[in-house]
Amino acid sequence: MADAYIFDHVRTPRGRGKPDGALHEVTALALAAAPLRALKERNQLDPKLVDDVVLGCVDPVGEAGGNIGRAAALVAGYGIGVPGLQINRFCASGLDAINFASAQIMAGQQQMALAGGAESMSRIGLGASGGAWAVDPAIAIPAYFMPQGISADLIATKYGFSRGDVDAYAVESQKRAAKAWSEGRFAASVSPVHDLNGLVILDRDEHMRPETSLQSLGGLKPSFAAMAQQGGFGAVAIQAHPVVEVIDHVHHAGNSSGIVDGAAAVLLGSKEAGQAAGLKPRARIKAFANIGSDPALMLTGPVDVTKKLLKNAGMTIGDIDLFEVNEAFAAVVLRFIQAFGVDPAKVNPNGGAIAMGHPLGATGAMILGTALDELERTGKSVALITLCIGAGMGTATIIERV
Repeated sequence: MADAYIFDHVRTPRGRGKPDGALHEVTALALAAAPLRALKERNQLDPKLVDDVVLGCVDPVGEAGGNIGRAAALVAGYGIGVPGLQINRFCASGLDAINFASAQIMAGQQQMALAGGAESMSRIGLGASGGAWAVDPAIAIPAYFMPQGISADLIATKYGFSRGDVDAYAVESQKRAAKAWSEGRFAASVSPVHDLNGLVILDRDEHMRPETSLQSLGGLKPSFAAMAQQGGFGAVAIQAHPVVEVIDHVHHAGNSSGIVDGAAAVLLGSKEAGQAAGLKPRARIKAFANIGSDPALMLTGPVDVTKKLLKNAGMTIGDIDLFEVNEAFAAVVLRFIQAFGVDPAKVNPNGGAIAMGHPLGATGAMILGTALDELERTGKSVALITLCIGAGMGTATIIERV
C-alpha cells in the first residue's frame, strides 16, 4: 500500500458566525474556494496534477449545497478537469475528507488530492439541513435524543467535572490561543480572506476573548438547564444513564465551542505526485479510524475511536507526542485527558474551538494543520487528531512527520 503524504495546508481565519461577523459578507462558496486558491498559488500547483477535491460541509443547503467541493474547485481556478466531492460526518467532516482522500491515494487510485471543509455559519444557520434525528420518534426514542449541550452536561456529571473544572479549561484555551497568535504560530497557515477588490476582510481569528477569566465566566448562567427541564431532556438523559441521579448543568457559551465561519484545505499526494509537482512532504497519514459511540453521551467518541485506532495501528497512547481534541465542549476534552491519563500540556497546546470557534465542516482539517505546525515547531514526530460527532460517533487520524 502506498503512503499518503501531506505537502501543505491552509486555513482561513475564523470569523464570528453572526450577521455582524467579518466573514458574513463572504458566500459559503467563496469561503470554500479561498484555501484551495491559496494552496494552488503558494505551491505553484498545476491543477492537471490534482485528481480530486473533497470538502466537508455539515449544512450543505442553499449556497453551500449542490456539491460545494466541485463548485469551489472551479471558482478557485482548478479547471473543468478536476472533480469535486462534498461529504458529511457532522463535526468530523473536514477530517474525514482528508481520510477519504488519503485512502484513495493509499489504494493507488489517485495520486494527488485536496481535502478539507467549509462552513458559513453566519449565512447558513446551524441545523439548516434538518434531519430525522430530532423529530422522528423511530430514531429519537431508542437513541435517547437530546441536544448536544445536555449530553455535554451529562458527561461532566457522570465523570465528575465541576463548573470550576470546565471554566478553568476554557480560560486555559483562551490563554493558549492568545499566546499562539502573539508568537506567530499560525502565521504560515492562515491565509487572509479578501473582498472582490482584493482588500483584506479578515486576517485573524475573530472569536477569541483573551481577557476571559474565571470571574467573568462565573457570571454566566448554564445554557442548557432550562432546556433540560422544560423540554424533558434531563429525564431522557437520566433514563439513558440511571447511574446519574441529577444532572449538574455546567456548560455555557464561555466553555463551549464558538459558532464561526471558516474554511481549510490540505494538499495530499503520493511520493511520486509530490516529486512531479516539486513538493517536499511534511508528514504522512499514518492511520485513521471511525467508530460509533453512545448516542446519549454522544460526545465521548474521541475516547472510543482513539482506543480503536491505537489498536489498529499497533501503537499505545505513549507513542503520541501531541493531541488535538476538538473543543466542542470543555467536558469532551477533560474526559479524553481523564480516560488516557495524558499530560494536559500535550492536548491542544495552541488553544482550540472554545477560544477560536468551530466551523463545523472545516474544523477537522484546521486542527490537523495546527497539529502538523506544532510538531514542526517543537521538533516532535507524531500527533493524533480527533473529534466528537453528533449522533454519537468519533473520528481520529494519526500523522507522522517525515
